[in-house]
Amino acid sequence: MTDITTLNRATSRAASPAPDKNGLQVRLDDVSHQFNLGGTILPVLSHISFQVSPGEFITLLGPSGCGKSTLLRLVAGLENPTAGRVLANGVPIRQPDPSRVVVFQDPTLFPWRTVWQNVALGLQAQGQLNQQGRLRVDNVLERVGLTQFAGAYPRQLSGGMAQRAALARALVNDPRLLILDEPLGKLDSLTRIRMQGELVGLWQEKHYSVLMVTHDVEEALLMANRVLVFGPRPTRILETINIDLPYPRRRDLPQLVALRTRILHILGAETGSGG
Repeated sequence: MTDITTLNRATSRAASPAPDKNGLQVRLDDVSHQFNLGGTILPVLSHISFQVSPGEFITLLGPSGCGKSTLLRLVAGLENPTAGRVLANGVPIRQPDPSRVVVFQDPTLFPWRTVWQNVALGLQAQGQLNQQGRLRVDNVLERVGLTQFAGAYPRQLSGGMAQRAALARALVNDPRLLILDEPLGKLDSLTRIRMQGELVGLWQEKHYSVLMVTHDVEEALLMANRVLVFGPRPTRILETINIDLPYPRRRDLPQLVALRTRILHILGAETGSGG
């Protein structure tokens, strides 16, 4: 694993929020994972080691099916690794915990609850749906652009709107680690751009840690402090790229254009589709 790029730029605005006690530290120590498919062993992850510092925003890039989503499930505590350790603030992760909130590729909204009720579910379960909790629900719905659809049911939403509702349900709980599995993939381009900005803004405001999978190289570079580039299955980390640039970032920034070209070259070389 090689740190190929650190970009520095003098600016009056910090490139990322200072580490805060609200953000979890997550560490993967020599993690490998495999599946047993009817007696056939399928290796997925191979000796993965990295750390998410408190308040850091990390994106994971790599070919489809390489194991990025599996890695997120290990961090979430939904599965245990075949080998190695996954730790949160130094404690091994064995099961899910409210401090680590996951948003999957496909929204999992309860069809019998309205958008508002779906978003409020976590607060309700924790006995926090008081006046302040209700205000939090209203605020996060406004941030994701669903205020007018608070009373709608999931069947009345487009796919992109349902995904924004799932994001709101995660964000309202003030997680210490936000685990995102392609959360913006189903949004139209304009909504996706707006939600990229909203997610970065909320992260800067709340100081939680973020671990996000995306297949969009530009999105990864626009949002993250650090990008991990993964190879084909059984996946390993090919490159680690640190990005020390202020927010909001412009898509045409020469440094980002160069990094995008570099990452596409790495991925293309590994999959045999590039020079």
